[in-house]
Amino acid sequence: MGPDRRKPVSTLEPATRDWLEAQGFAVDNETPWIEALTHGSFNGGGGGATDYQRLEFLGDRVLGLSVAGWLYGAVDGPEGKLSQRLNALVSGTTCARIARAIGLPEHIRLGKQARDDGGLDSDKILGDVMEALIGACFIENGFDAARDAVYRLWSRELEGDVGKAKHPKSALQEWAAGNKRAMPVYQVVERSGPDHAARFTVRVSVRNVGDADASASSKGEAERLAAKAFLDAHG
Repeated sequence: MGPDRRKPVSTLEPATRDWLEAQGFAVDNETPWIEALTHGSFNGGGGGATDYQRLEFLGDRVLGLSVAGWLYGAVDGPEGKLSQRLNALVSGTTCARIARAIGLPEHIRLGKQARDDGGLDSDKILGDVMEALIGACFIENGFDAARDAVYRLWSRELEGDVGKAKHPKSALQEWAAGNKRAMPVYQVVERSGPDHAARFTVRVSVRNVGDADASASSKGEAERLAAKAFLDAHG
């Protein structure tokens, strides 16, 4: 009897393949798509596939370049305005929101413990897997296809209000999230004057980035001005 020449059994579930193709992803070689959907905890359970981290690293850059190119052509304004929108559009929060909208959670290969711990509703996991899928698309189909996938999946976000002018504290929080930095910390470093004419100096800092100070007649206004100063200096 000759060797068994049957095609190896696919490890990509048919429903997942159908779902990927419904999102506009062209699936030929299954390996990168399986990798993109595999969390490290799944390997721990004997899943046998590399997890999504390397593809997430790549997809993060492809996403950033794709969105930056769109913003450059579609939005008038200075670099700071473009950066603010870019950071919001590629943030983990935005990636996770899109992941939920297209039904990604049910297709993630997650270990039992991580699943029991709520991993399928984790912004971090959903955002990372979303970026990993973009990385898989880039590997399999090239930059143009990956860019077009981003434009298609992000269409509502790109045309919406994500990252547009808003309160400086909100903008700074989005900047920090988009750049994978720690959240801003506000601290009153000086209070002067009588109660009826007090003046507050607030320092906002982001670990491993820097800080900025501002003064005003109220703590809230000083925080707002400090956030604006930080964005002007580091954003």
